Amino acid sequence: MQAINLVFIASAAIALAGPRFVVLTAQEPAASGGVRMVADEGEAARYWARWRGPSGQGLVSGAGYPDRWSATENILWKTSVPGAGNSSPIVWRDRIYLTTAHDGGRRLSLIAYDRASGKQVWEAFAPDGTSDRPHQKNGYASATPATDGERIYVSFGSRGLFAFDLSGKQIWRSDLGSIGNYHGAAGSPLLYKDRVILYQDQSRGGFVAAFDARTGRQRWRTARQQSVGWGTPIAVRVGDHDEIIVNGQSRVVAYHPDTGAELWFCNGMGFEVIPTPVVGYGLVFCSSGRAGPTLAIKPGGKGDVTGSHLAWSTPRGSPFVPSPVLYNDQLYTVNDMASIVTSFQAATGRTLWQGRLGQAEREGFSASPVAVDGKVFFTNDQGETFVVKAGPAFELMHVNNIGEGTLASPALVDNRWYIRTNQHLFAIGAR
Repeated sequence: MQAINLVFIASAAIALAGPRFVVLTAQEPAASGGVRMVADEGEAARYWARWRGPSGQGLVSGAGYPDRWSATENILWKTSVPGAGNSSPIVWRDRIYLTTAHDGGRRLSLIAYDRASGKQVWEAFAPDGTSDRPHQKNGYASATPATDGERIYVSFGSRGLFAFDLSGKQIWRSDLGSIGNYHGAAGSPLLYKDRVILYQDQSRGGFVAAFDARTGRQRWRTARQQSVGWGTPIAVRVGDHDEIIVNGQSRVVAYHPDTGAELWFCNGMGFEVIPTPVVGYGLVFCSSGRAGPTLAIKPGGKGDVTGSHLAWSTPRGSPFVPSPVLYNDQLYTVNDMASIVTSFQAATGRTLWQGRLGQAEREGFSASPVAVDGKVFFTNDQGETFVVKAGPAFELMHVNNIGEGTLASPALVDNRWYIRTNQHLFAIGAR
């Protein structure tokens, strides 16, 4: 691996990423802003039961997670993963679950692994049916499952939305219709109370919908006009009510979780949008694809809130694929079109610093970052993880190389990392 240059980007580059201030001024701290992500509670908070973990935004509490590894260092076990897929692993009790695709997408499955040994416990196949035609970097098994400890919910695009029990038995299937998105389906299901929420933007028939978690019956379905998008919705508590927020093409939209009615929208996003929003300081932070803008929006409005609830925005430099991470009082994003990480003061949007992560490469990062124990971890598609010290100045501590490419995001439970690469599932822990 070539040496990593620790550089601060020239002032002209920083100006490109600088915030545009609109109406709002300083925000309240995250703990008192009246706005928060609806995070996992109870037993679910102990594991990694959904996309981006119990916090819903890639945050890990506690210490004891190793920050160094290689293809051999701190590897507790690794096991082969059959087929091909980019879905991230989830963890519940003594099992790890992920999805994969066999035979060019003709067979799709959910696999369970033993967390202690990495041994495959079972593999459950979805029924035969329609196959999408995804982009080669997307594939047929990109959506990360979610579980409530009773059922595992899996989106297989045109094949449908599924629920399996913890032994791999199919409980229900809900038909989503044919997916007319030119890169295929990818967004992960959101488990909210007793329902599963999913959205799909496509050329015709785009929607956001809620399904009964026990039966798969559709609770509500709201049409969307956006033609492309591969993101995951979030649930946000705003004072005395919740909102389902979708970061999508051209605008961010909030929906009522019980009816699907549109509550508000904020214009300003780009064309192709993937990153999942994060929440704090009374704001929802939404990044737009292909180095587009990042918006900081105060939720809870009605109708078009572009002129009233947009706290700050950046004109460009945002991630295309990876989601941002909000850690302490800083918002971190990686421009995966140029391999540049940026730290913003979350409440105001002020750029604190920028730095390069390895060689500049177009679409070089897919995994979303995680933050734990005073560090933020960014993993590129080649399997290099850049360990950045969280704080007011850019400090690249070191780079870990697992030796295999990866597009999936890690899961962290009980001082162990679980990383899915193109060929294997790894367990990483202190040895």
